[in-house]
Amino acid sequence: MRDLTNGNEAKLIVNFAWPMLLGNLFQQLYNVVDSIIVGQFIGKEALAAVGASFFIIFTLISLIIGISTGGTIVISQFFGAKKFPEVKRAIDTLYIFFFVASIIMAVVGILLSESLFRLINLPEHLIPLALQYLNTYLIGIVTLFGFNGTSAILRGLGDSLTPLYFTIISSILNILLDLLFVVVFNWGIASVAWATIISQLVAFVGGILYLNRYHEIIHVSLRSMKFDWNIFRKSIRIGLPTGIQTSLVSLAMITFSSIINLFGTNVIAAFAAAGKVDRLAILPAMTFAQALGTFVGQNVGANKPDRVKSGLKSTLLISSAVCIVISALIILFGVDIMRWFTDDPEVIKIGKQYLVIVSAFYLLFNTMFTFNGVLRGAGDTLIPMFITILSLWMVRIPLAHFLSGKMGETGIWWAVPIGWFVGMTASIAYFSTGRWKNKGVVHTKRK
Repeated sequence: MRDLTNGNEAKLIVNFAWPMLLGNLFQQLYNVVDSIIVGQFIGKEALAAVGASFFIIFTLISLIIGISTGGTIVISQFFGAKKFPEVKRAIDTLYIFFFVASIIMAVVGILLSESLFRLINLPEHLIPLALQYLNTYLIGIVTLFGFNGTSAILRGLGDSLTPLYFTIISSILNILLDLLFVVVFNWGIASVAWATIISQLVAFVGGILYLNRYHEIIHVSLRSMKFDWNIFRKSIRIGLPTGIQTSLVSLAMITFSSIINLFGTNVIAAFAAAGKVDRLAILPAMTFAQALGTFVGQNVGANKPDRVKSGLKSTLLISSAVCIVISALIILFGVDIMRWFTDDPEVIKIGKQYLVIVSAFYLLFNTMFTFNGVLRGAGDTLIPMFITILSLWMVRIPLAHFLSGKMGETGIWWAVPIGWFVGMTASIAYFSTGRWKNKGVVHTKRK
């Protein structure tokens, strides 16, 4: 555990943030490479199909992954209290939950996949390709849950570096398999999903072997696994709010993509490619906000409000500088970036337009996330959730629908930074009230 209550605030936050950023970058890397290989070697239709599938997958798994957060906290508390039999039962319960949930998710997803694609207005000629990719992915979704579950368990045991190593291994293997299956063997869009399944399976098995070999008190065995309803209820109670928030975000993104899908293959493919770049570009802002949240949590608990303010200022300066550099690079090289994914001139043009409009306002997103990081770290988690719902459901989606009728797809792109602006304004306004200072779980007299 790193002590963030003493020392230079900026240095502490940067040192704490970079391993998290590296892990997040590798997690996004194979998604970007998937799209590059699909777009370059299969075509823009396949690129659009993979992009449409992403939001379906994210929606299906978001609630489960959110609940796993609760499992991680339960494991960490039992481990910290040295209640090792309970740690073992919590791990067993989490694995059994993931296994059952993955089967249910696969069956439901495969049965509803075609209807879901029609629900989000995916053009009819793209549905067969999207079904090939999504249904193959769902067949192996147990490996996704297994890999994420093992990572959650290791983090609960206080080990954040080992999940990073397995993420790196999985990402590199996924890229190599993509190249082998698509470029060398020409196996098509389903093979991209198989590459992801295999790479996650390797990381999953590797994580279990690591647990069994290097954690003497932990031994994962199918024969001895037992489900503990009491532990599961605790995990649900802690993790469900996060799962609900994540689900609301994913549903908002599906609704947003359904508006985009009305504009045809070129716009869908452009958004699929540019959206990957966009999600990669905002990772530094998100990661610094996460690091700041931990920093604030420790210093609120230590009753050091001045360090909270200093940490906020330092994070804003550092992450804003990073955002400005990223925005400049995307604006200058938007066409070149889009050429990574496709040679289609119309897709490149539309994708560049999205990137230029959205990246010009990354500072808004960064500021919103940074202030929300302070609120979460102080224990005031409901307000950031409401702000997220406000910026997505009450601003971005209605505006995208309205502006798309006036300006075409360009109007959809403008809805994104406008939503960020509203969210940023709400975050700063609430922060300024100071109410977040009284939301901590540890209450001490103010200095």
